[in-house]
Amino acid sequence: MEHQKIDELVARIKALESELETELHQEYERFTCEITKKREELLASYRHDRENLFRYLVTTPILHLLSAPVIWVVLFPAVILDLFVTLYQWICFPIYKIAKVKRQDYIIIDRHMLGYLNSIEKLNCLYCSYFNGLMGYISEIAARTEQYWCPIRHAKRMKSIHSRYQNFFEYGDSKNFRQGNRELRKELMEEKE
Repeated sequence: MEHQKIDELVARIKALESELETELHQEYERFTCEITKKREELLASYRHDRENLFRYLVTTPILHLLSAPVIWVVLFPAVILDLFVTLYQWICFPIYKIAKVKRQDYIIIDRHMLGYLNSIEKLNCLYCSYFNGLMGYISEIAARTEQYWCPIRHAKRMKSIHSRYQNFFEYGDSKNFRQGNRELRKELMEEKE
């Protein structure tokens, strides 16, 4: 009975996510049509709205400028983490027969093309797109790994859960874990890359 309620909630969440995705896609399509129709007008507007680089630097609070190196230095361990996690899935996922996670589904680099951003804003958008996309990519690799090796929910409530967590077994449910673990692994193996 409890599982039925959870399954119903998960189904409603998935339906809402699908509806949201449809709405976002329609908004994107409308925006694309608008760009096509009003390209020159839009480009002129972008040029007008772009903040001059000198003005941008002069009006930025000094503490923001001083904190920039702290933000950017995190890029080095992120790239190393990206390399190691990618190598991990290239080596281990074929052994476990798990479909590999596609980086391009998570790391989307496109905001730097917006004409209303100055070069520093574009660089910052590039950083955020990479870093946040990387976190999603790593989270999905970790989620697939967890589903394969340890698909058990935590006893405590989590602030954020990954895409596969709702299929995991209840904390302390040894019978279903032993009986259903093979099925969860089989689901992973049947997914396409």
